[in-house]
This record gives sequence, C-alpha cells and structure tokens, in this order.
Amino acid sequence: MKYHNPASIAAPMNKYSHGVEVPPNARWLYISGQIGVQPDGTIPSDPLAQARQAWLNMIAIVEEAGMGIEDVVRVNGYVTTPEATAAFRDIRNEMVGENPPASTLVQVAALASPGWVVEVECVAAKA
Repeated sequence: MKYHNPASIAAPMNKYSHGVEVPPNARWLYISGQIGVQPDGTIPSDPLAQARQAWLNMIAIVEEAGMGIEDVVRVNGYVTTPEATAAFRDIRNEMVGENPPASTLVQVAALASPGWVVEVECVAAKA
C-alpha cells in the first residue's frame, strides 16, 4: 500500500491517512457496518465499550479473510453522540497500525436501533 498525505494540504487531524493507494491485482474485502454487539448478543451501554467491540468485530472479519488490520485501507465510522465520537477516535487510534487507513467519521441522528451509538465499516485489500 502507498499512503498519501501531501505536504501541500493540512496534515490529518487524527490517526488516519488522507489517501491509500492499493497495488494492482489486490484482493478486496468490503465489510458491512459492524456495531458493538458482543458474541453473546448483548450490547454494552458505554460508548467506549461499543466502539471497542465494533472494531473487534470488524477485525475478526478481516482476519477470517486471511488479512490483518494493516490491510484495511478505508474506514467509515458512524456515531450518534459527542461521547461516541471521542470513543470512536480513541479506539481507532488504538487499533490502527503504523500506516493508518483513510477514514471518515460522521455524527448522525440515529443508527438502525436506539441502543446503538457506534457503527464501523471498512474496505480491506491485500496484494
């Protein structure tokens, strides 16, 4: 992967890259939005716990496909509260590696269920 953070524009405001270039003939993996549902089906009420579990769920799918966090090239995050925004950023910064993926984080009015405050989706690619 090639990471693009040009000096001609402002640096990323957090731990993400402005652009990620994927080499030709890479395998692509598109992951649906993951929420903070735990393996037993429960969803914690704490935004930080939801953010952590959502990322762990996403990473489990990446690993099931024979890839790793270093293969994630794009992340989209959706949160419903300022607390969830901070939690998402904290967990993203903890989870991504040395070369962070391109990332967008959006605060929305609601997710598909009232108890959900964080959702994350991604695209991974492996040459």
